[in-house]
Amino acid sequence: MRRLSDRICLENSLSVVVNPKLKSKGQYQHYGQWQSAMDSGGKPPSYQTRLKAAIDACLADKPQDFDAFLAGMAAVGYEYRWGRGGVLSFRINGQERFTRLRSSTLGDSYDLDSIKAIIEGRAPLPIRRTQRPIQRAQPAPYKVSLVIDIQQKMREGKGTAYQRWATVYNLKQMAAALQYLQEHNLLRYEDLSAKAEAAAERSHALGDGLRQTEAAMKRNADLKAAIAD
Repeated sequence: MRRLSDRICLENSLSVVVNPKLKSKGQYQHYGQWQSAMDSGGKPPSYQTRLKAAIDACLADKPQDFDAFLAGMAAVGYEYRWGRGGVLSFRINGQERFTRLRSSTLGDSYDLDSIKAIIEGRAPLPIRRTQRPIQRAQPAPYKVSLVIDIQQKMREGKGTAYQRWATVYNLKQMAAALQYLQEHNLLRYEDLSAKAEAAAERSHALGDGLRQTEAAMKRNADLKAAIAD
């Protein structure tokens, strides 16, 4: 499941959890914990940071109403309670005290009114100021060879992260090519060669037709100008 998730994220230029580490009871850190640890230089994330990440994740799912938002928070392990004056607080397993849902505690866009406005569509999703910008690799331009020369890129100074990405990219490209060959019954080289020759001939024929059309359009343009004169 993790490999499949990483491939989907890479395909859509999203970040992935690199080298996930186990926490207590043999469980992996979820993305919010991992990202918070990266933002804080490897230090354990605070309960406030974890709460903000959970709120962002629940809001990203676009809950229908505030009750659905509370249900989403409870689903990821957060207990909530209402205090005096309608103050809402959250607490996760292992946390001693509740964290109040207000801007003075969590920052802008994390108070009760702002979250309700986001759910109702009257305000945009909050942007985490502590989150470092993620540098996404630009997709390789389409050319004759769609497979990246990893060894050449490594000699040019690329790091291990690029090597992992390029390996997955090459596998996806080869899998897509094999799937195309299977779907079009082109597993024999003779069939593939004939298909390529037919495509090349069709391309040349279309090019000739395009040039003839352009010539006719030019003649028509000259004729229109002569008629106007």
